[in-house]
Amino acid sequence: MTLGSRLVQLAVVAVVALGMIGCTSLGGGAGGSPYPPEASREYRGMWVATVANIDWPSKPGLGPEQMRAEMVRILESATKLNLNAIFLQVRPACDAIYQSELEPWTEYLTGSQGTSPGFDPLVEWIAESHRRGIELHAWFNPFRAKQADAKSQPAPTHVSVSHPSWVKISGKEQWLDPGEPDARAHSLRVVLDVVRRYDVDGVHFDDYFYPYPKKDSPFPDQASHAKYTQAGGMLSLADWRRENINQFVRSVYEEVHRVKPHVRVGISPFGIWRPDYPKGIKGFDAYEGLYADSLRWLAAGWVDYLAPQLYWKIDSPQPYGKLLDWWVACSMRTQRRPILVGNFTSKLTDNPDDARSWETAEILDQVVRTRARSDVGAAGNIHFSAVALTNNRRGIADALARGPYASASLPPEMPWLAGRGRPGSPRLDMPAESADDVVVRWKVRSESHPGAGVRRWVVWARYGGLWSMRVSGEDGHLTLPRQGAGGTLDRVGVAEVDEFGRVGSMALMRVGSAAPADEPTARVGP
Repeated sequence: MTLGSRLVQLAVVAVVALGMIGCTSLGGGAGGSPYPPEASREYRGMWVATVANIDWPSKPGLGPEQMRAEMVRILESATKLNLNAIFLQVRPACDAIYQSELEPWTEYLTGSQGTSPGFDPLVEWIAESHRRGIELHAWFNPFRAKQADAKSQPAPTHVSVSHPSWVKISGKEQWLDPGEPDARAHSLRVVLDVVRRYDVDGVHFDDYFYPYPKKDSPFPDQASHAKYTQAGGMLSLADWRRENINQFVRSVYEEVHRVKPHVRVGISPFGIWRPDYPKGIKGFDAYEGLYADSLRWLAAGWVDYLAPQLYWKIDSPQPYGKLLDWWVACSMRTQRRPILVGNFTSKLTDNPDDARSWETAEILDQVVRTRARSDVGAAGNIHFSAVALTNNRRGIADALARGPYASASLPPEMPWLAGRGRPGSPRLDMPAESADDVVVRWKVRSESHPGAGVRRWVVWARYGGLWSMRVSGEDGHLTLPRQGAGGTLDRVGVAEVDEFGRVGSMALMRVGSAAPADEPTARVGP
């Protein structure tokens, strides 16, 4: 064991110990501080993949109630883990898991493309996520038109039927040609349609723009490039492809924020921008292979965050920490946008005899290393994918819940998105108490900041001298246990979190006779 590995293990032990407490002591006498600390901030997300039924639904053809039950199981797992963001794949291959007039229902719901499942899953995913205080980001595949393992015949409204000139064959897959302006415009319309009609918190793309290169099968876009050059274009094929993606990314960012300024736009690129960046890194060249210039997007401010997929171990030829440091440094030199990390948590397998499986400690170490860089721009982790956490492979969900995810956290605030002003303070009431529980109720005050919708609530509870934080999506009430890790509940604070992630002024209330009578109960905060 190297010294570095030993230090990381010690760090994990420390995080686990703090996580088991799940609260913060601020001193200030026998009763502790009368004010809670600021809410902790980091993204804790999971990808929910619908393509090939990786995560949800578990297979095509389930009834609505079965699909709902599986959705709730995933969201309950996320809640127990104190996750705060779901990245739900809503468009696997120019199809939809939601009601759309632009594209057909995906075959991964019913087994037949274009067949309705009998309800709108996206409506329910959003409602159930928000009810739990969890963000729901709509994850689109912008140009894939058919997955290699697709079984259903295309529906009449699928682009391969309605606009075949936009579609190119790549191996066993079909792809929209990003070099066709009308194809790019169609994908932009699809994204904006969801943003307008659904209450999503974000728009998200992964690493797929052009397809991964296939041996002896170059992407057949020579005709569209020829049209470009015949019209006077001067870019080489590779530079033209990159510019097609750049134009699309910029258009999505600008148009999404024009429609709904609070909706976050982020991309999860391949974890290596180019070989030898940073020095000594070897691997696939996403700049040349996928025509994805993620550093350009970051420097231009066309994303609200990047989440590079660092799908390698800490001790590997593509070392996790070295790559993370490089991505964070790139952001700090430009727009200072948050860097999340995509973690390959599904490398943990259910089979205890599988020698290829990663160990639980690997994922814990990666989360710890990401958090250790929070002061320089690292802002959390997204786990691929939901099945690994929901099924608690090798105890990973238990380990995260005991350790780094033991207490709640809010997603980072993104101040460049928000206007002036912050939410106001709620009115607090305590209508019911028992020997075991306390019901806290609150209402939005009329003077709350206009134009900022309530997204969730931060609820702080002080047990003895220890403050603990919860995030609630329920509008108006929460039941708290009378006894906690630090003793008896004696003080509660509630603050509104708006759609931009801004926390408003906190309303405070003493609970029972345990609270010192001279502590303030006025509103506090920004």
